[in-house]
Amino acid sequence: MITAARFRKSVLFFLLVTGTTQVCWAHAILIDSSPKANSAVPGSDLVINLRFNVRIDGARSRVMLVTPNGRTSTLALGNQSTPNTLRSHVAGLKPGAYKLEWQVLASDGHMSSGEIPFTVN
Repeated sequence: MITAARFRKSVLFFLLVTGTTQVCWAHAILIDSSPKANSAVPGSDLVINLRFNVRIDGARSRVMLVTPNGRTSTLALGNQSTPNTLRSHVAGLKPGAYKLEWQVLASDGHMSSGEIPFTVN
């Protein structure tokens, strides 16, 4: 028969083990972006900032722009101002629906990807 004290110790041990291993399994998650997902941006020039929850390898990361006609181009990334950010700039955008597709290598060694749809007015 398990005593209440032994049960609490077992639960505490389980929470401790699962809580610390979860950090090892964490992938890069986009926590902030400019432009924001589903936003409307004015003008033809756009500064792109992507911020993640963990350190990412900027040299092995990619950001692509998908235009309203479906053409995809890989954007040049600037120097990382902090280890968890990517920056780029796009000029000459025409009005329409665009999408940023990103793929990053996180500090845990895993690739993560996602997309940010936005509209240019």
